[in-house]
Amino acid sequence: MAAIIDVNPINGQTINTPSPFLFAVHHKDDYPEGDDQMQAPRLGNGNDFDGAMGPNGGKWRMYHGDRIPGFPQHPHRGFETVTATIEGLVDHADSCGNGGRYGNGDLQWMTAGKGVVHGEMFPLLNTDKPNPCRFLQIWLNLPAKNKMVEPAFAMHWAEEIPTVTTEDGKGEFTVYAGSLLGKAGGSPPPDSWAADPCNEVGVWLLRLQPGGIAVLPAAKSSEVNRLAANLDDLELEIDGKRVTSSEVRLRPQVEVTVHNPASSGKPAELLILSGKPIDEPVAQRGPFVMNTDEELFQAFVDYRKTRFGGWPWPEDAMVFPRNKGRFSLLDGKETYPPPQPAA
Repeated sequence: MAAIIDVNPINGQTINTPSPFLFAVHHKDDYPEGDDQMQAPRLGNGNDFDGAMGPNGGKWRMYHGDRIPGFPQHPHRGFETVTATIEGLVDHADSCGNGGRYGNGDLQWMTAGKGVVHGEMFPLLNTDKPNPCRFLQIWLNLPAKNKMVEPAFAMHWAEEIPTVTTEDGKGEFTVYAGSLLGKAGGSPPPDSWAADPCNEVGVWLLRLQPGGIAVLPAAKSSEVNRLAANLDDLELEIDGKRVTSSEVRLRPQVEVTVHNPASSGKPAELLILSGKPIDEPVAQRGPFVMNTDEELFQAFVDYRKTRFGGWPWPEDAMVFPRNKGRFSLLDGKETYPPPQPAA
């Protein structure tokens, strides 16, 4: 049986995903050096994910930031964000009083539940060199019974996220969520669809060197939806089919071979999302994801009335001091990445 169901091009940075996922975004911005306020000139804004903008030639976007790139305070309800960083730093602050600075391989998992306001800013810490920023943000739906749970927040430090090396030594899977080849990602928040192992939720990133071959094992259940997104313009071979910058839907009951031809001359990256679907209607408008239009209307009413608890921070676009380092603030307590072993 062929492993591939269909192949579709990726349009811009946004990746269309099957249930239980809502969509994913590959943020890739080559920010310039910052000034002493961690800021940059205001070049390009107003287009979240697609298109070349302004005098920077589309190399980077301010998104909704002014001088510091990012997304100042904004609300969510009814789903989760899974933010897997690759390069650069993110400053998080939310209406529950939680916050943190994370990046360079860390993963943040936030259950919006009944409603949370948060901001995600990208402070430009380097003043003498560029500040590249690259990360994946994945929206994972919540079932109806959990859409109004209390918000939850988890930080998985890069030092603790497991990886699996391919048999030929030329590739590596990063296991952000779920289990793969004997390794299990960190625990999701308790009300997540991913918290039940029977749902087989997996979020994995495969990095494959030129000439490398990786084998993705079959899922346990044929009910699982599985998508592989080629994040580069490189031509990969997936189950013998050549694909470039594409979304590839896969049959879960079939193992899949991925090959990065030696002729590519560059490493390739493949985001793999896997999980049993949430067999419920989806009603989405902007930052809210519910099951009915009536519930969406109520979400907007509730946000106008309560602001989902208000904003306890002094700035809409909250960033932390330059020298703060990576940290997580949860329920008033700061935690930090594990110490590195002595050389």
